[in-house]
Amino acid sequence: MTLRAGVLGLGVMGRHHSRVLSSLEGVEFVGVYDPSDSVPESVQGKDVVHDLDQFLDLGVDYCVVSAPTIYHLELGKALAERGIHALIEKPVASSFEASQALVGMFSNAGLVGGVGHIERYNPALQSARQRIEDGLIGDIYQIATRRQGPFPGRIADVGVIKDLATHDIDLTAWVTQQDYVSVNARTAYRSGREHEDMVVAVGTLSRGAIASHTVNWLTPFKERTTIITGERGALVVDTLTADLTHYQNGVADGGWDQYTSFRGVSEGDMTRFALVRKEPLQAEHEAFRDAVATGNTSGIVTLEAGARVVKIAEDLAADGVHHRITPL
Repeated sequence: MTLRAGVLGLGVMGRHHSRVLSSLEGVEFVGVYDPSDSVPESVQGKDVVHDLDQFLDLGVDYCVVSAPTIYHLELGKALAERGIHALIEKPVASSFEASQALVGMFSNAGLVGGVGHIERYNPALQSARQRIEDGLIGDIYQIATRRQGPFPGRIADVGVIKDLATHDIDLTAWVTQQDYVSVNARTAYRSGREHEDMVVAVGTLSRGAIASHTVNWLTPFKERTTIITGERGALVVDTLTADLTHYQNGVADGGWDQYTSFRGVSEGDMTRFALVRKEPLQAEHEAFRDAVATGNTSGIVTLEAGARVVKIAEDLAADGVHHRITPL
């Protein structure tokens, strides 16, 4: 069976989604809806339609929603009412309330709804999760992420927490298979916008691991690093290059009594794993195509999972205030 799929919103991600869908096995790419007059007339050989109903009348089994976040609820509602499955870019909605509304709409209609938390499909993170499940580094003690880079002109309706930190919130819970039980943060507004552009967040996970996230739009280079520290070593993930490195705990056996009496760890062997590097967006689309075809959603990020991420992001934003210390 060939599924018919389209894209709603022709921004940067909409162009990438169109590229992948146009060559995805088992899928016929129908085209793109975008109300703007400034977008191209066609993408990947298919027309760009400026009227939503006219576009949906072309007949689609599912759509990718890659419009600005403020339109996700409106577009999701239109798709649910038409009986059309949806892969919605992250964050799934502007608020937790809107996220829950989308969950209810798609559940009541018996439709597959997914969220584009693409880091879950990064081969380095997928390999890290499998190795954690296999016990390579034992119990997880800490996970620290750094996601920094220049300001993206494409973002206008959310701050850095909902745009970037949501990646780290989702990947942390997914890789460790632990839920967040508490979070707090500090935010900054340095670029003159109404939304925060820097955040440092910390959290506690359900089996005792601690998490920290450094995220901003004000660093003149891109960094996407995740460090997972466990009882038997650490895994370092670079999701920009899809590299995974394992640092094994060593055995301290020196002659310095003060050093050898310290009951911590020492440096051991380092291994950089060779990985098969499939494009994460391709893997994400294959998983969603299969979910629509079979009804099995185990391989995708569900709307419920996306809503939980938005709730945590809102908690971080609400907590991200500066408490002035009173001088002694």
